[in-house]
Amino acid sequence: MFVNNLTKKGLFENVSFVVRPDDKIAVLSDNSNVVTALFDILAGRDTQYSGEVKWGKTISYSYLPQNHNEFFDNCELSLVDWIGQFTKETDATFLRSWLGRMLFSGEEADKKAKVLSGGEKVRCMLARMMLKGANFLLMDEPTNHLDLESITALNKGMERFDGCMIFSTHDEEIMSTVANRIIRINSSLEYDKNIDYETYLETNLKR
Repeated sequence: MFVNNLTKKGLFENVSFVVRPDDKIAVLSDNSNVVTALFDILAGRDTQYSGEVKWGKTISYSYLPQNHNEFFDNCELSLVDWIGQFTKETDATFLRSWLGRMLFSGEEADKKAKVLSGGEKVRCMLARMMLKGANFLLMDEPTNHLDLESITALNKGMERFDGCMIFSTHDEEIMSTVANRIIRINSSLEYDKNIDYETYLETNLKR
């Protein structure tokens, strides 16, 4: 993926970087709105910007936005039917197995999407992301609302993922075990190095 002179009025300007194979990039900022705006642009949800975002021909991406209420608000579907929207597979047993991976077992898979808690919504969005089978993940604060068990499972999944990834999180363990490149953006691109999070902290604390 190529990002060239990306500018979002009022937030950041002239941000450029190239995502290379196997990059797992943690994005840092003093302003969470900057990070969310960047992710929304990369995922094609926000078109009000200048600059260029170019995806490679072999790239398929999936996005976990920080605010995903639009997927659930006033949705009368059961979780089985909800997850079925995102795959051509119609077998209920198959769909329930995917929900089971996200800790929705038995009758829980029959709950209506609109009544889910914050953590349950995130787990559903992660199941949706897995079903897509993308080789590039965009994840904006994926640990929000998750309990410790779910965060640990997510951490392991992010470590094992063999594609590219750009993510933001306040979880120190995920930052330390997943990221192999750190990008910091505020009003502009301030930092971009192929280092792990602990090295980044050590380098910046010495300044």
